[in-house]
Amino acid sequence: MLHRRQMLTAMLAVALLGAAGHQAAAHADTFPSRPIKFVVPFGPGSGTDTSARYFARQLQELTGQPVVVENKPGANGFIAVKNVLSAPADGYTVFIGSNSTLAVNAALFKALPYDPVKDFAPLTMMMRSPAMLAVSPQAPYGTLKDLIAYAQANPGKVNFGAGSAGYQLMGELLNDSASLKTVHVPFKGASEAITAVASGTVDYTFAEVTAVQELAKDGRVKVVAVASDQRVGTSPDVPTASEAGLPGFEAYTWVGAMVSAKTPAEQTERLAELFTRISKMPETRAFYERLGATPMTGGPAQMHEFQQKEIALWQRIVKKANVPQQ
Repeated sequence: MLHRRQMLTAMLAVALLGAAGHQAAAHADTFPSRPIKFVVPFGPGSGTDTSARYFARQLQELTGQPVVVENKPGANGFIAVKNVLSAPADGYTVFIGSNSTLAVNAALFKALPYDPVKDFAPLTMMMRSPAMLAVSPQAPYGTLKDLIAYAQANPGKVNFGAGSAGYQLMGELLNDSASLKTVHVPFKGASEAITAVASGTVDYTFAEVTAVQELAKDGRVKVVAVASDQRVGTSPDVPTASEAGLPGFEAYTWVGAMVSAKTPAEQTERLAELFTRISKMPETRAFYERLGATPMTGGPAQMHEFQQKEIALWQRIVKKANVPQQ
């Protein structure tokens, strides 16, 4: 009698485990089954916001579920991060982060209130956009090589404007790569920094393609190089930094999607598959090429590797340039 009870108990346990596994598989197969929220750490119109809204439209078409974009700007991205990490870790809240929130902050803050690697599970890189180096048309240098020579001959007398911490570190990366000693001048945004270059208030600045190319076409600034391994299709006459005399110099702004690290693997893998599928669409490449950017088609593993390399790079630059940590 006891043996029979033990057999019945074992059979019941196996049946329950099988049912639970079937339910989990069914849940994964039907995910998503309700609206998804994208949280963006910047305001409407930013490069990160533009990417979020494009992917939201594509994801909605693929899944048939509404995708809502919520902008949570401020506090160096901390507000948006907290919003994502405090939400249920069920795959329905996605963080659309950038190089600043997912890499630069790790270098600039002594005690960051989140871990950009451990607290998140990567889905995929969405895009990257090379920085452009712009100078005043009235400057005594019209090429990157001339700018470097001028700055080397006048240590501490050349300055660069930066509209964010990320662009500040790009300026310090140039100092490191070309053995320069220039002075950082902070601005509230990239547009202010570019305006300062156009007026001659500062000597040069780094900015994303869309922020500078129209001013360059109007002759208000001169772009001497793009910090990329290839030229930008929307500005084909602008040489890469390597072509302009500084081999290997590259600096990008980028956008990637993540969920809380506590999200079940089934939901994370499903989202990663969907995001990667969108990144490989021909219309996605066309969309980003119009912005002077490039879609990134790698999945979670590639994004994890890229993010760690970026963090290590900016930590090295912060330490070498003695950039004050916050």
